[in-house]
Amino acid sequence: MQKIGVLFVSRRNSLRSILAEACLNHVGSHRFRVFSCGQPGQIAGAIHPAALGALHSASIPLPVAPLRGWDAFTRSGAPRVDFVITLDETVALAEPRWPGQPDSAVWPFEDVAALDDPQAAAHAAIQVLYALRRRLELLVNLPMQGTDRSALRSDVRGLRDMH
Repeated sequence: MQKIGVLFVSRRNSLRSILAEACLNHVGSHRFRVFSCGQPGQIAGAIHPAALGALHSASIPLPVAPLRGWDAFTRSGAPRVDFVITLDETVALAEPRWPGQPDSAVWPFEDVAALDDPQAAAHAAIQVLYALRRRLELLVNLPMQGTDRSALRSDVRGLRDMH
């Protein structure tokens, strides 16, 4: 069975998309190939400390891929993705056309990496991780094969409203 490709997009690819990538790898690696990226020119130099702490507290391994921009997924030979899930509404407005016309969804989350208070960022990152985990556990259990594509797209988009 071919794994389903999922790409998570956030501004800097240092916190929200990293949490989503790590979490889906943790709960769904048997069904999914997971990637993350950010907006070119905005990519952070390292994973945000609050993301590191949240993943450590949940015993979820860090993603192994480097932080990268979405240009890595728009050029020839890029990994095929079936879903693009954007975690920042403002970034969604600037996104490119994705090769292969994957289904897309916007699941907006607070820009925790922009918080000035490290303690507040650490707390917020844990909240984001657990909210993502609830959505991703539902995603993992959606019937992906043999299902009407528009119904599946609607289900993935509907996960936006999970809290």
